Amino acid sequence: MAKNNNGKMSREQAGEKGGKATSRNHDQEFYEEIGQKGGEATAKNHDQEFYEEIGQKGGEATARNHDQEFYEEIGQKGGEATARNHDQEFYEENGEKGGKARSRQRENNNKNSK
Repeated sequence: MAKNNNGKMSREQAGEKGGKATSRNHDQEFYEEIGQKGGEATAKNHDQEFYEEIGQKGGEATARNHDQEFYEEIGQKGGEATARNHDQEFYEENGEKGGKARSRQRENNNKNSK
């Protein structure tokens, strides 16, 4: 590991070394647990607007970095995973909800156009 001018590791190098040591000494459960704790702490410190903003930024960054083929591929994978995990009743319920929502939307459009 390269040293800086005074013969010591930089903060970045020390962090990398510590991170590697931590990854050797802990399993997936450890990382899941600290991730859960971090998520809970973040949720206590931020409101819905914060999450909307970071979601918007993430979506924009993803759109800049990926093409239509990427979205087709992840859509295909998501559809296949959903089909494996749900039965016909799931799709019937969703279809009914979608139909009701569309009906309400049409009613509102008709009211607004009068």
